[in-house]
Amino acid sequence: MTRAAKVIHVVQGENAISDDEDVMITTVLGSCVSACICDADRGIGGMNHFLLPEDGPGGTDIRYAAAALEQLVNGLMRRGAARGRMRAKLFGGARMMAGLPDIGRRNAEAAQRFLQAEGIALIACDLGGVQARRIRLWPVSGRVQLQFVGAAQLPARETPMRLRAPEAELF
Repeated sequence: MTRAAKVIHVVQGENAISDDEDVMITTVLGSCVSACICDADRGIGGMNHFLLPEDGPGGTDIRYAAAALEQLVNGLMRRGAARGRMRAKLFGGARMMAGLPDIGRRNAEAAQRFLQAEGIALIACDLGGVQARRIRLWPVSGRVQLQFVGAAQLPARETPMRLRAPEAELF
């Protein structure tokens, strides 16, 4: 496993972007979703962590999917990434509690809709299911590691949506 000299922790409602080879960006997700979007040709990438699928008032609150994704994409472009070269990986969206609305599924669907509308290729994902996840992104290469956290709180009837690329590995 690659060890990073600098670790950036992204919490709910935040994002981070880097083109530093020594940086690793990380977060822990339950029903929230993180998009890891990179432009490998430019050697830059970033990660966000959003909580809710619907737009907030004014559409600029990055706790919501569209605003969080737009801010990440625009931040990458301001630093030299090209939209046409961006590749995305999505993680999270678990159903963490029985008897409540499935906000995780709605978060995952909102992220997928955004990427499709913006023409950004989704090359890997691990969405849904019933377990929390820890995600680690090396933004220069776009490499992601995924670790499941804790025991599932619901019966495993919820089947995660998985699309794995070689850069998305379990650890």
